[in-house]
Amino acid sequence: MASIATNRAADGKEFGFTDQNFHAIQQLVGERTGIVLSDAKRDMVYSRLVRRLRQLGHDSFDSYLEMLGSDPGDEMGHFINAITTNLTSFFRENHHFEFLRETLLPALLEAHKITRRIRIWSAGCSTGEEPYSIAMTVRELIPESSGWDIKILATDLDSNVVATAKRGVYSEDRISGIPKQRLKRWFLRGKGEKSDQVRVRSELRDMISFRQLNLLHDWPFKGPLDFIFCRNVVIYFNKDTQRKLFDRYSRVLAEDGHLFVGHSESLYKVTDRFHLLGNTIYQKAEESKG
Repeated sequence: MASIATNRAADGKEFGFTDQNFHAIQQLVGERTGIVLSDAKRDMVYSRLVRRLRQLGHDSFDSYLEMLGSDPGDEMGHFINAITTNLTSFFRENHHFEFLRETLLPALLEAHKITRRIRIWSAGCSTGEEPYSIAMTVRELIPESSGWDIKILATDLDSNVVATAKRGVYSEDRISGIPKQRLKRWFLRGKGEKSDQVRVRSELRDMISFRQLNLLHDWPFKGPLDFIFCRNVVIYFNKDTQRKLFDRYSRVLAEDGHLFVGHSESLYKVTDRFHLLGNTIYQKAEESKG
């Protein structure tokens, strides 16, 4: 391993970055976020983390990873954010989708059995993996033939990623963590020169409306929404902006609505309009209803 580190540093990199270093980071990111970092992300991981090494005064990735493993303090949050900025994956933070499937959707099916209507917002949808994961979770429990009126709104500030999301076309490395049975059911494989790509089936794409939207501007809807996914978005806002945004979310959520936030986010001392159910899942508070 020492020779690998020396060779990589000799190739122009400021710090040696061994296979062992990268594999440790892959494992840590997977455990903390559910994101599967492919080998193709190695250079990206290096370029993002080397900034942290400089800022903290580490002279090697070995010492930085040793610190993360023994006494990370606040650095674990910085580490995750450095890696995951503009990164997404199918079923990222999978406990959210499990709770949606096993607890929230069954309760909603009972509560809404007369209206037979479900509305979901993916706020900060990036390249589409999140809203498609929501759509798969919903459809696997509530088939299209059920007659339920189900719509998902997916928005992002970046019009380019919204366009990518709307196409629903992904390369092999983006679907590596999806079980084969689910892949077969919900994706179509390309042919010829596109055989290394898949496209989300129209049954899911038709459920979702993709739009460019700045969360801090006017919203082209009033609700009520049953679920809002706003994960790893508000970390880029100050506390006052977060408070205003969460208050707006509470106003468009149904009385039994739920909000999902990211792994490094919390509403603690930001707003009292929600109460925590656990694992970054919140329910609209009684005092904010009505």
